Amino acid sequence: MATASTTTGFIRLLRALLIPFLALLAALLAGAAVMLLSGDDPLAAYSGLFQGAFGDGKSWARTIRKTVPFVLTGLSVALAFKVGLFNIGASGQFVIGSVFAVAVGINFDGLPAFIHLPLALLAGIAGGLLWGAIPGVLKVYTGAHEVIVTIMLNYVASLLGGWTVYAGGTQGQTPGPLWDRTAGAISETPDVLSSAQLPWLFGPPYRVHYGIFLALAAAVLIWWLIFKTPLGFEMRTVGHNMRAAHYAGIRVNYTIVLAMALAGGLAGLAGAIETLGLNHKFAPEFGGAVGFDGITVALLGQTHPIGVLLAAFMFGALDGGAAAMQFESGVPADIIQIIQALVLAFVAAPLIIRMIFRLRRQTHGDAGSAVSTSWSGP
Repeated sequence: MATASTTTGFIRLLRALLIPFLALLAALLAGAAVMLLSGDDPLAAYSGLFQGAFGDGKSWARTIRKTVPFVLTGLSVALAFKVGLFNIGASGQFVIGSVFAVAVGINFDGLPAFIHLPLALLAGIAGGLLWGAIPGVLKVYTGAHEVIVTIMLNYVASLLGGWTVYAGGTQGQTPGPLWDRTAGAISETPDVLSSAQLPWLFGPPYRVHYGIFLALAAAVLIWWLIFKTPLGFEMRTVGHNMRAAHYAGIRVNYTIVLAMALAGGLAGLAGAIETLGLNHKFAPEFGGAVGFDGITVALLGQTHPIGVLLAAFMFGALDGGAAAMQFESGVPADIIQIIQALVLAFVAAPLIIRMIFRLRRQTHGDAGSAVSTSWSGP
């Protein structure tokens, strides 16, 4: 029975991922059409993209580095989706996680690494948890929509992060509390202490850190939470119908706040990993943009942890190969952003994909028809 259930779950996963795969294919074809209209060679461009993402060890390392934050911010958005919430705030939660992690990482000199590093990571998670809980609390107690609140908190987080490293000392003004006083007019923190740096799995020039294992562990943990625990069942029930969940005795308000907090913690962990494993410092230009990409990753992955892993790897490859594509073919790297936007548009409007590829809509009990665009579990 267990084997049959596992096989059925795998088949359902493949069906659920068909629409995202076709959306990616359609986006690549549309991107090729844009290149042709502008006089560029799409074959040379995509060849350069592939070489830049997978051509050698450095390319693979770059793709893996890019994948890690996509996994965690994608999981952040996906978890909120399971409760019927739209977390647009992964960008701000990422920044706050970075700030909290670096605040611990540049202090406590002499603390052993086996204490200092976990403490810095936990600080990043705590910062994200706090920033994610705010829109959940406001939604529960004031009715404020989480989309508006999280968008506004993104700006607050960006400004707050900038204030912490403000180089005001050079203008006679009060500098930020985390500003590196040896950096002159540059707004950034000092490097985190070596005891708080995330070790590298492969050192220079690859710079692949152990954050990849933390991201994979987070995906497994979120899968287990959503599909194998009573709390996950309550989250999915609230996401399907909040009113029915309330009448069933589920603590809807508690579930909403908890889900938003956990989503924020995942994005905060992404910021902490990028700070402690790659940048080793915080500066305003390091933060946030990856949080918005997490929305596309979550949608492309059908808000399922396994799908998010696959979508994050694909986006890591696109970002990792963009520069090489431009160098090899002369096609602007901005075409990658066009492809990513088209992927999001096609995933958000699956009817277009069904029309393009002549897919039939799946009906209940019709196992041979085209796939549905969501997957409720393993």
